[in-house]
Parts: sequence; structure tokens; C-alpha cells
Amino acid sequence: MFDTHAHYDDALFDGDREYLLKDLFGAKGVTNIITVGCDIATSQKAISLSESYEQIYAAVGLHPHLAADAPSDYINQLEQLLRNEKVVAIGEIGLDFYYDEPPRELQRKVFSEQMRLAEKTGYPVIIHDRDAHAECIQAALAYPDVRGVFHSYSGSVESAKILMKAGWYISVSGVVTFKNAARLPEVVSIIDEDKLLVETDCPYLTPYPFRGKRNDSGRLVYTIEKIAQIRGCSVEHIESVTSANAKRLFRIM
Repeated sequence: MFDTHAHYDDALFDGDREYLLKDLFGAKGVTNIITVGCDIATSQKAISLSESYEQIYAAVGLHPHLAADAPSDYINQLEQLLRNEKVVAIGEIGLDFYYDEPPRELQRKVFSEQMRLAEKTGYPVIIHDRDAHAECIQAALAYPDVRGVFHSYSGSVESAKILMKAGWYISVSGVVTFKNAARLPEVVSIIDEDKLLVETDCPYLTPYPFRGKRNDSGRLVYTIEKIAQIRGCSVEHIESVTSANAKRLFRIM
């Protein structure tokens, strides 16, 4: 299993991080993880983790929630971090209008600056999109040379088709196991096989039947089982396809 979106720098892992990761790469069947930064500090932590574990890769970026805290030279700092050989993506970046903070205009500015960085450097991007579907898609399509993934996808079938036609990937999280995930199962049923990714977003979005507990990459199997059920195929097939897709998008040999 390839977990394409995790946050192993999170304080919820401070008590058992090393033990947990060793177990994940052993008994739990996890082959690779991308641990994702949300600002400069967590991006640096993501790189540090990736340097300590062969199977972990890093993404570096500025999350829309933290746009107001960005240092004036944050793009230069991100560009420096991209030089590390274990960094495979810019992320997570995007728009989040759920709380309307920071101001939308600032979120748009920071998002576009990081999309231009991706255009300049050729790195794929990991998009955070919450209550901003139309704008996020418009922003993605405005940079035709940039590719990436909409993580923990929550949009419509129609939007997913638009993104896939333009070469974008769709990542499915544990939300697909939730009883109130009304339209996500329909989206999962139509995702092109070569555009499907899976993730945990751990320690968040813990799948059923463990909701309310800390998530980790070992629980990715519950998401994969649900996807296999929806698509009428084997768990092993989804594991194989999503791992191959992740390696192709993030250029991992």
C-alpha cells in the first residue's frame, strides 16, 4: 500500500513515531508514504523524516490555513527545499473557504505563487480543496503544464471528469468509508484506473470503524477495501494500481 498523503510530523505521533513507522513498513504492508508539509517548519520536518526512512518521501508547501503566516521569502525557501532528492511534490497547497480565514484574496495569492513555482520547477502539486471546488479547478487548469492530485477529493463526478481529462489525479481517503459520504462512492466508481490514488491524511480522517481514533497508514487497508467493493475488483488490484499510479505521478523509481 502506498499512502500518498500523511502528516507524520504531527505531535499526535510524538509518543511512538519510530515504533509505528517500523511496524507499518513491516507487518502492516505499507510500502511507501509521502509525508506532507503545511508550512516551512513542517516541510523541513517532512524532509527530515524522509531522510531517516528509505520508504518515506516528502512534499513541501504552504497550506491555505497558514497563508497569513508565510514569511516574505517563503517561495525562495520552498525552492531551496525542493533541491532535496527525497522531495517529490509541492504541497499541500490550495484553497479552503470553510472558515473564510485567512482572507480569500490572500489564499488565492499564495496558491497562485506556489502554482507558478510548480510550473517553473516541474514538480507535481498536492491540492487541498475545501468548499472551493470551482476556484481550485479553475486555478489548476490555468497552469496547463502543471499536474498533480486533488487530495481527499470531495467534489462532484462532473468535476472529477474535468480534472482527469486534463491529466489530474484523484485521491481517496477514509472519508469513503463514512456513512454520510453521499456522493463520494459514485465518484470512486468512475475514476479512471490510471488516475486513482489512496491516502490516509493521518492522523486525521480515520476510516470506519475507527472514527475518533488516531489514524495511521496501516488503516489505509479499510479505504482500499471500500474502493474495491465499490469498483467490483480485488483489494490486491487496487493496491497494485494505486501504488503504480503514485510512483508515476511522483516520479519514484
